[in-house]
Amino acid sequence: MAAAGERPLNEVKFLTVAEVASVMRVSKMTVYRLVHSGHLPAIRVGRSFRVPEQAVHEYLRDSFVGVESA
Repeated sequence: MAAAGERPLNEVKFLTVAEVASVMRVSKMTVYRLVHSGHLPAIRVGRSFRVPEQAVHEYLRDSFVGVESA
């Protein structure tokens, strides 16, 4: 059962590191650094990482510089 505000796992879309890098317009190494530092949550599948799409959107939204929250 999902906690309040969370989607059930069968509704979560996971992105590869390459897909995240493309969305964020950064290198794959930058995405790996964000994952390893804990700034971007991810799950490990074998030797690969998968990042919840919503986490990428939240990270980008929270990273805006010079914008005050309402």
